Amino acid sequence: MVSGDSGRRVDDGRDESEADRADRKWGDLLQEIRVAQTGVQILFGFLLTVAFTPLFHQLGDGEKGIYICTVVLGSLTTGALVAPVSFHRILSGRHIKPTAVVWASRLTFIGLVLLFATMTSSLVLVLRVASHGGYWPWLVGGVVTWYLVCWFVLPLWVRHRHTTEG
Repeated sequence: MVSGDSGRRVDDGRDESEADRADRKWGDLLQEIRVAQTGVQILFGFLLTVAFTPLFHQLGDGEKGIYICTVVLGSLTTGALVAPVSFHRILSGRHIKPTAVVWASRLTFIGLVLLFATMTSSLVLVLRVASHGGYWPWLVGGVVTWYLVCWFVLPLWVRHRHTTEG
């Protein structure tokens, strides 16, 4: 609801205009992306170097296939998590920041899902090559479960438990 002539909205306990809200959400989103991008850039950079190591050529076709899948996933992840920068540059000054925030947020979420897939694929590759037993799927399964709990289950549970409709 709008209070007075100031054009300020009073939703969720904040007194801010739509433009102020978009600015705040954009700043929050940039902080989140910075955290994710750093990890993705390090992982992706490492993945790109693997093919140039002497041991790479000793890998079987299965491991090379997993590697290629992992590199493609890492590249897609990087694209999704860098995309908000492009949105900001291309849309800057057009007075459509609320729309840019929505799309950048969607791309960031897609980037997190792709990061989940990249990390899982990386784990499969490394643990499959490094272990000499059949226990690597259990290790991967445990870590994947941990990722799911930390990245999706807990936030969704907290959102469900502590937000109200209205």
